[in-house]
Amino acid sequence: MSVKMEIAKPMKALSIIAEVSDIRLDKYLAEEIELISRSRIKDSIISKDVLVNGEAVKPSFKLAGGETIQVEISDPQPMELESQPIPLDIIHEDNDIVVLNKQVGLVVHPGAGNRTGTLVNGLIYHFDQLSSVSGSLRPGIVHRLDKDTSGVMVVAKNDAAHGNIALQFSERTVEKTYLSLVWGIPEETEGKIDLPIIRHPKDRTLFTTGEVGRPALTEFRLLESFEYLSLLELIPRTGRTHQLRVHLSEMGHPIFGDDSYGGGEKRAKGFLPEVAKELSRLTKILNRQALHAMSLVFDHPSTGERVTFVAPMADDIAAVIHELEPEDA
Repeated sequence: MSVKMEIAKPMKALSIIAEVSDIRLDKYLAEEIELISRSRIKDSIISKDVLVNGEAVKPSFKLAGGETIQVEISDPQPMELESQPIPLDIIHEDNDIVVLNKQVGLVVHPGAGNRTGTLVNGLIYHFDQLSSVSGSLRPGIVHRLDKDTSGVMVVAKNDAAHGNIALQFSERTVEKTYLSLVWGIPEETEGKIDLPIIRHPKDRTLFTTGEVGRPALTEFRLLESFEYLSLLELIPRTGRTHQLRVHLSEMGHPIFGDDSYGGGEKRAKGFLPEVAKELSRLTKILNRQALHAMSLVFDHPSTGERVTFVAPMADDIAAVIHELEPEDA
């Protein structure tokens, strides 16, 4: 069954303060508004739907930092999405939002090479109404998690709710807390990782740190330590792509099972053979990075009430922790 999502409404106007300098406007917005393609952003700049300090500029305009960018991007082309009965773990639902516990291995929205089998395909099967703000391929999607990151997500049912929550994300009033198993034991039981993040110069699907990158701040707290691994609570104060994965890797404690950022099975080879064998076995239990979005706190878009939603720890991470704990614990 195919459902044509008629998305012809313009995106709600967004106001963004440029946090970096010496970067093209179209490139900056493509990274800042991750759900919108750079080509669409470029077209919107040319059509004067994007203003910098109240004035129309070219896509190649170089930001100096501190500018106010007004953005209104339309998506007039309806797209066909396949409705699929993908099981969803619903934590909460009302007239404005759906909060769910995203399962491991589920891509959030369709893209090149994956028009089906995504969270969006499941959403349009289960819900008659979803917001149109993020475009025809991303109905309801306010934010997202990596394919192999599990945990709590909020989905908007209408444009008003979407705009309200998106503004809270933009103003950094949404509180996100993650749990992660990492390699090694941090020297400090709590602290901050304040390192700018940029796209990797060689592999454009990955990110790294650099002085000219976008500001990124992560707070961490040690919850439990084992012989070779640790369980951390992570609070990202900014929302950069792969932020937690990059920051922990740079800290010297990459996320357990994260092949892309130095935390995969290969890292076990540096240990004694019997230890390496056991750690390798544990990575196979996960078969992904041990990262779980545990809680999400924000103001409800209709009532204004501060609400908290929690997603129980994923079974695979819990299983690894059980294996790590002493038998007499």
